[in-house]
Amino acid sequence: MAAASSTIIVPQILEGEHDYKDWSVHVKTYLLSKDLWDVVETTGKPKFKAWRKNNAEALHAIQLSCGPGTFTYIRDKTTAKAAWDTLKAQFNPEKSNLLSMAEYNREEISDGILREYRDFFTAVRIGEWSEMDDFISLPNALTIRDSLGTALHNAVIFGHEQMVEELVQLMTEEQLEIKDVHGWTALAYAARDNLKMVKCMVTKSKKLLGIAEEGRQMIPILIAAMYDRWDIVRYLYSLTGEDLKADECPDGSQLLVFCLFAKQFDIGWHLLRDSSDMACTRRRRIYSSLSAISSMPSAFPSGMSLKFWQRWIYNCIHVEHDPINEFRIDVQDQENEQGNQRNRTGINHIRELKMTHVELELMLYSMCDVIELLNHQEMKDGLVYEAVYSAVQNGTVEIVKILCKARPELLFRGLEDGKNIFHYAVECRQENVYNLIYGVDKRNLITTLRDNSDNSILHYAGMLSPLASKKLDGIAGAALQMQRERQWYKEVESIVVPLSGASNLNKDGLTPPQLFTEEHKELLEGGERWMRSAAKSYTVVNALIITIMFAAAFTVPGGNNQVTGFPIFLKGNVFMVFIGSDAISLFSSATSALIFLGILTSRYTEDDFLKSLPTKMILGLSSLLISIATMMVAFSSALFIMFQDKSWFTYPFIFLANIPVTLFIWMQFPLLVKIFKSTYCERVGKSNT
Repeated sequence: MAAASSTIIVPQILEGEHDYKDWSVHVKTYLLSKDLWDVVETTGKPKFKAWRKNNAEALHAIQLSCGPGTFTYIRDKTTAKAAWDTLKAQFNPEKSNLLSMAEYNREEISDGILREYRDFFTAVRIGEWSEMDDFISLPNALTIRDSLGTALHNAVIFGHEQMVEELVQLMTEEQLEIKDVHGWTALAYAARDNLKMVKCMVTKSKKLLGIAEEGRQMIPILIAAMYDRWDIVRYLYSLTGEDLKADECPDGSQLLVFCLFAKQFDIGWHLLRDSSDMACTRRRRIYSSLSAISSMPSAFPSGMSLKFWQRWIYNCIHVEHDPINEFRIDVQDQENEQGNQRNRTGINHIRELKMTHVELELMLYSMCDVIELLNHQEMKDGLVYEAVYSAVQNGTVEIVKILCKARPELLFRGLEDGKNIFHYAVECRQENVYNLIYGVDKRNLITTLRDNSDNSILHYAGMLSPLASKKLDGIAGAALQMQRERQWYKEVESIVVPLSGASNLNKDGLTPPQLFTEEHKELLEGGERWMRSAAKSYTVVNALIITIMFAAAFTVPGGNNQVTGFPIFLKGNVFMVFIGSDAISLFSSATSALIFLGILTSRYTEDDFLKSLPTKMILGLSSLLISIATMMVAFSSALFIMFQDKSWFTYPFIFLANIPVTLFIWMQFPLLVKIFKSTYCERVGKSNT
């Protein structure tokens, strides 16, 4: 009977891989003709009764089209989609993958679920509550789990709010606490993206708020914070805030970390107000809140990247903030808050930026009230030392100041390798932190301290560590990088006491000068190549200008008087401009060429990069720019002299002639400014008390 029926659907039943392609075409055509293909490849959410009827017809057709051997693969399949995908995976030569998670609402229910519950879970996934009346009364209908969990888990995952409300009303508090195979409650899933579902379940059982998922042991409020749903966080915090502030509760510390990274300071202040000790609570290997702050350099003024006019506005804005008196958590006006976030531009943006700085600084002072009472081991366990050194590495001088004021021994106490904060500041080339040494009373004592390898602070100035190299990436050209390194070394050398200076050896038997030479050998060679290449290029340009301007001085425009030998336009003002600009251009280019010749013949020692070579480059480049500018003045004057009666004719040519000169100046002038600022303005080591 099956064989006879199968000939109506397909010419040949499916026997194996060799005839799968032809079989799939025939069966698909048949299902399309019967309007059943949507059961296999549905694009929407079907009505449950209609879907169940079509599924049965399509599954029956597929079963009839299989031979006895191939039917065994789909004998236990209850949906056409599952049967089709099973045969496709087994016999299609391309071995296509099975269902993606996006199509999970049409996937076969786990074989471990009793057959009578399969249609029930299918109805839950497609959101057909009206079709579930016959199933709700089944034993364990609300507690039995499939691969996604209970019916409530399925409804939450597929976003059926109305169904979630109905199921919650039918379930007991204990049933709401059931976890899926991953150890998540339905509330944990809802906390990721649906406030309405969260309120529905929490109203039924507040005990759910303290149940953590079994992976990272995160309670629902932490899950909501991790998924950046601060509307849900505020609602849950209004119910659990006091519990989170308890000393024995590590979840409050983790929530504080999330608040800091997301800049949700209202909740952060409330957590710290009565429980500042959580500033140093480490939850497993997660950052403490203090470490979180130290890893946010942009949240402090020293880490800002503002233009000069923005910085001026920032300094003019006055912010007053009393976090304890002004604290409130608004769980109602979240949409307006998000709208305000989008409108923070211009001055309002800068004001919010300054408010962030002020709030974080006040929070840091609040944390220090507890840090002052900690012993060495507690500070180590609370990641206080790591926070300080993270702030040093990021150049966040505000954090270093506040923490060292609370615990002055941080200035002297090092990490396990014996390195103190000034050693590390020099190693990282963080000038703002290093400058704090000028405000320390025991500066001479600090400069004599050594690490476990007998490296002094001057040794660190001679090192070119990866952290120092990272800072050099922002400096253009190996020569200027070498100059900056030499400036650092000279600055540190100027503050160390003589007995801890250049003659001291570390455990490798190297003095600071020897270490500097060894570490900067490649950078020194790179700086020499950069200087020579630039000098050669500029010398070629100078040679061309000298040749042109020298010849122009003796072939003046308009020619000479045949009787007297003087230039015909000698008494003209424009001619005097021509002669003057020609002479200035010639002398400037000659001067520039000689200066660059001096660069080419330099010894290229380490100290040459400090001032000698940069100064020569400044003078040579300045002379070259003057020479080019006056050359174009001479050219323009010559055109005016030759076309006195038609001066309008010269304007386009003068404009075109100035384009390449303008481009050259536009490209080279910034380099001149950088070299000048690096040599005479941006020196390392400014007093900062």
